[in-house]
Amino acid sequence: MTDFMDGGVEAAAGLAVYGAEAVDRSAPASTRAELVADEVPALLARKDPTLWGPEAEAEAKVRLGWVDTHRRSRELLPQLAELKAELGDLDHVVLAGMGGSSLAPEVIARTLGRPLTVLDTTDPGQVRAALADRLERTVVVVASKSGSTVETDSHRRAYWQAFLDAGLSEAEAGRHFVIVTDPGSPLEATAQEMGAFLVHADPEVGGRYSALTAFGLVPSALAGVEVSYLLDEADALSESLGRDRDNPALALGAALGTAATAGRDKVALISDGTGIDGLGDWAEQLIAESTGKGGVGILPVVVESPDSPGATGDDVLTVTYGGSQAPNAVPGGGVRPNLAVNGPLGAHFLAWEYATAIAGRVLGIDPFNQPNVTESKENTARLLEAGLPTEKPAFTEGAVEVYASGAVPDNLAGALRWLIDGVIDEGYIAVMAYLDRFADADTAELRPLLAAASRRPVTFGWGPRFLHSTGQYHKGGPQVGSFLQITGAVAEDLPVPGRPYTFGQLQAAQAAGDRQALAGRERPLLRLHLTDRVTGVAELVAAVRGLAG
Repeated sequence: MTDFMDGGVEAAAGLAVYGAEAVDRSAPASTRAELVADEVPALLARKDPTLWGPEAEAEAKVRLGWVDTHRRSRELLPQLAELKAELGDLDHVVLAGMGGSSLAPEVIARTLGRPLTVLDTTDPGQVRAALADRLERTVVVVASKSGSTVETDSHRRAYWQAFLDAGLSEAEAGRHFVIVTDPGSPLEATAQEMGAFLVHADPEVGGRYSALTAFGLVPSALAGVEVSYLLDEADALSESLGRDRDNPALALGAALGTAATAGRDKVALISDGTGIDGLGDWAEQLIAESTGKGGVGILPVVVESPDSPGATGDDVLTVTYGGSQAPNAVPGGGVRPNLAVNGPLGAHFLAWEYATAIAGRVLGIDPFNQPNVTESKENTARLLEAGLPTEKPAFTEGAVEVYASGAVPDNLAGALRWLIDGVIDEGYIAVMAYLDRFADADTAELRPLLAAASRRPVTFGWGPRFLHSTGQYHKGGPQVGSFLQITGAVAEDLPVPGRPYTFGQLQAAQAAGDRQALAGRERPLLRLHLTDRVTGVAELVAAVRGLAG
């Protein structure tokens, strides 16, 4: 036990959770004891759909496959080996997928040091750059559970046209695609029409719980990961899931639920530098989309490093994660975490999924639905058909046009101060950047700067990627958010083949559709449109840095 946490350690199969006992003791009554008294661990291990109440039972009946999908996923291993051999020298793997279809394989590839291009954007510049990269050696994994995800369909169309423009026949182009989808989805028929390779996913696992299904394993295996080890790690942990003691996933879930119901409903997720790279981004979607509904929820805040602003706070549960079974004592010389979760990656996936389902039980919500996700999608579809609304900026400063939901000062620093000052005591700021996450990467500097200036939790998401993650929490969770949306001029647009719109128009419609959804909830919203992206990002970062002191 390390000396920076008072709260014991619970471990199984190489995964350890530190500090959970202290969090449980902080509540008037033990959440863990109540869960055990109600036999929740054993019932969840048996996939009992009644654990979240009668309203959630129908959904839970078809969404609990994640509990043991790691066992069924072994059936994929021979198919993956054959597929990799069939693809031959197509060694540049591009994953076109959103949310649960892309976040887990990105973590797997980053953690295990394998190259994987993840395309989860509608930014025309980012899509164009991907299309130009080693096309002749590219295999595109098109991953969508529903088979109707607009971003993924647009990526598929763009790559199909690129292969044809490069001189490939339709039959040749089809062999550059691997389709991962549920049986019977529209994308299954599309795969057959294209002559693409087809891999079915587990239909009883929801997208954000699908790390150890075909969605996580297919792109990872094609990128060179030995995915059987992930299944081994999860399988080893699964033996503890029904136990009342020595069950680290239960300890984690009980702690998350206890903290949220006691006022610490934001969770800072921080890597401790011991070998797991990017898990926070995956857990962010899992937690936010599972719990943020009905006016309650847990807000995950991915923090860059242990000493970054926003890692702690009166309403923040600080959690570090890593690969070593023993966490760093005080990682980076900074934060003293409330919880630390350490162990192998496959076990992490299963433990966080189980813990999120447990937290949903404690919060009294259905952790498997996402009732508010479709709102922005429907707004986007309507705007693409009817056209974008005409909006006039409140003012322009340099390369930044300023639009606001209220009266703001006529200077950029003042407008940002208006947003910061409007954050209530239990509130947060969400930065939503509809930009190129590589070419415009400096935009991410805004998160720690705004956290320092506001002394409140600040999340950062690239649009439309975050719509499949924290977007549900923004609309369904506690209505205490203040929102900064950043959009940018498109220097060179890119058509979506076979559709009456371009990537730039789709991106703009997604941003406008989400603005409409937030405006309907009367939350503070500041939109900054960059007429020149490079200059605008620099001006914006400088303005926020000035406020942060």
